[in-house]
Amino acid sequence: MLDYINKKNLEKSFKNFRGAFPFDHCVVDNFFTDEMASILSNDFPEFDDPIWHQYDNPIEIKKVSNLWNIFPPTTYEVFSDLNSPDFVSYLSDISGIDPLYADNGLNGGGWHMLNNGGKLNPHLDYSMHPKLPLQRKINLIVYLNKNWKEGWGGELGLWSSENDGKSPKKIETIVPCFYNRAIFFDTTMNSWHGLYNIVNSPKDEFRKSLAIYYLTTPPSDVDKRGKALFAPTDDQKGNKDIEELIDKRSKVETAAEVYKK
Repeated sequence: MLDYINKKNLEKSFKNFRGAFPFDHCVVDNFFTDEMASILSNDFPEFDDPIWHQYDNPIEIKKVSNLWNIFPPTTYEVFSDLNSPDFVSYLSDISGIDPLYADNGLNGGGWHMLNNGGKLNPHLDYSMHPKLPLQRKINLIVYLNKNWKEGWGGELGLWSSENDGKSPKKIETIVPCFYNRAIFFDTTMNSWHGLYNIVNSPKDEFRKSLAIYYLTTPPSDVDKRGKALFAPTDDQKGNKDIEELIDKRSKVETAAEVYKK
């Protein structure tokens, strides 16, 4: 099963998944074989290709695509494999989370790409899937930007949560987005995350990642949030325009109005 994934590293990392701070997560280096990582990295379209859907507003600047019909054959195969019953069952076993389900529609997932100036405020992901009666449970993100330098920013930040769960409290963990590094994390634990630093890369260097989200049966008291809930950065706090943007972005009915602003 998936002989292009480093299962030894994956299983070793998941021994530290439960109880990790500030919420359950683990980092897996050399996730793919060198050959597979290189193919997947090269499969990404150019940054100015018209296939991208763009988020461009004061709380998020990035490009994404989850369109299966434009994925090259190897990328298509890998997304299919990572959503296959065999891999989902395996992930359930090593994470201890049962049940887990694939999201074959890649809602919110797929290719993500940021250039210089790219940003993503701390946020909680959507809770309930828009098409299925299931809760988003585990995020898998794999970074595929070759030769990335730590000084170029774009690190994934994990924040602790205020007691009411409605805002992040303090940055606790910073994960540099090094090439062929994967991170898995539980999104149901007031899991505030985002970019710790704005991307500050050279003109022709891009922060690339694959994203896949796994689902589970929701508890009876599930938060029914259908869109991401963002928090302002320190320099945005008290800004009424940002507060209005965040409010609209968090609602299914109005989110599309503010993706680009």
